Amino acid sequence: MSQEFDDNLHTLTLSEDGSYTAYSKEYDEHYHSTRDGALFESMQKHVIPALSVIQKDEVNILDICYGLGFNTLATLMYVDENFPEKKINIYSPELDGDLIKSLVNFTYPKEFEKYIEIIITLSEEGVYESDKFYIEVFIGDAREYIKKFKNKFDIVYQDAFSPSTNPILWTKEYFRDIKNAMQEEGVLTTYSIALKIRLALYENGFNLYLNEGAEYRVATVASCQKLDNYIKVDMEHKILCNPKVKSLRDLDA
Repeated sequence: MSQEFDDNLHTLTLSEDGSYTAYSKEYDEHYHSTRDGALFESMQKHVIPALSVIQKDEVNILDICYGLGFNTLATLMYVDENFPEKKINIYSPELDGDLIKSLVNFTYPKEFEKYIEIIITLSEEGVYESDKFYIEVFIGDAREYIKKFKNKFDIVYQDAFSPSTNPILWTKEYFRDIKNAMQEEGVLTTYSIALKIRLALYENGFNLYLNEGAEYRVATVASCQKLDNYIKVDMEHKILCNPKVKSLRDLDA
């Protein structure tokens, strides 16, 4: 795929792991951490921790938001390599329909070359289906989209632009709707470690855990169930030490 992806709203950026991400001029942010690397971040902060918890033969995933598609494509790659019998269903809202159409020209890492047919189909039709994978990209408001589902998702990739630029996808009310859309034993992954975001999750009944690794910055795993393989964040202590910090609310967004 060529670098013709560059346009008035996005520019390609080479990240530390050798994979390209993009800079959004609208949100003034990159889609991935350039330091951690686009593909590496997707794998370490979302795909691997989520699928290490959820062991089901068929897994329903909510990917917020589709963006450049890295979380979705990295999931397919990881499942193909490690769980070839697993069935994966991915549902992903994305506000920018023009971005989805432009991804046929994005410079993806060589690891994604075998998914070019999927990339093109999603770009043109918004849905891809095979015996093993079902992927749906919804063009529109993520807040309204998630209200369609109840007790549906085993995994949520919470990977929207940051709370400072896209706060409406990080509020207490938003995470209430996310929780309603999740299975009780489901897991949520996010790069954010901000206390006001963790509070928004905690106030909705989520337990918070550290996702730590030697080669990437710490991230967060959240679940209403107890996770034994992660270090739990002591939220009561953090609240006691930071009494003025409040969770982000819709009225503030």
